[in-house]
Amino acid sequence: MRADKTVLRGGAIYSEWPFHKEDSMFVRAALTLALFAAGPALAGAPKLERTWLTQGFANPEGVAAAPDGALFISNVNGEGGARDGNGFISRVLKSGEILDLKFIEGLDAPKGMAVHDGLLYVADIDIVRIFDAATGAALDGAPIEGAQFLNDVTVWQDDVFVSDSGTGRVWRFTGTSIDLWREGAELQGVNGLTGAGEKMFISTMTSGSLFEATAAGGWRKIASGMENADGVGVIDGKRGGFLVSA
Repeated sequence: MRADKTVLRGGAIYSEWPFHKEDSMFVRAALTLALFAAGPALAGAPKLERTWLTQGFANPEGVAAAPDGALFISNVNGEGGARDGNGFISRVLKSGEILDLKFIEGLDAPKGMAVHDGLLYVADIDIVRIFDAATGAALDGAPIEGAQFLNDVTVWQDDVFVSDSGTGRVWRFTGTSIDLWREGAELQGVNGLTGAGEKMFISTMTSGSLFEATAAGGWRKIASGMENADGVGVIDGKRGGFLVSA
């Protein structure tokens, strides 16, 4: 589904550029954009214009689209690896109006999120927390043994994937089990994940690279040279390409 990209910066949120991410909206704080074309090089980066601004968040990190059209916003509310129980998830309208600042509370350091089959999946240090996306009710979480810094979440090929920046691993959650999907030196500092059709795009902070995985098992590097590559968005339209926060 098409949606307005929502950018979080310094405790505020505002919409800037249209993209899609498997029916969700994904962003990072302090965003700097690097644009890479899927085909011929683009003639310049897009112009960004702020359309709305909302204050009141606490270290906002990720955004996902709720089933009712609202937005979920994860708030770390402290250090990214602190087990302090201060983290929370907000619900806001796409106009920027806050519906419920603390729709879900008691998390540690919630980061990436994704909604799939009515459930909200949240990366929280070493566990994928699962909630009813409509009510916010907590369901059984999915701890990942050995995880250090779970970061982004995406839905791809009907499975949920989560990156662990601390170990350079990407995990796959099928709904009944969790398995290690990919690891290796090139995935050190793995961060952003975006599933889009037959492909998934993966960014890494250590090497500043963007990789492409295919449902058929393909794997290739499609961009490099970024500093601390973070969130990934796929641009709709004739030009195609990606938005990578760094």
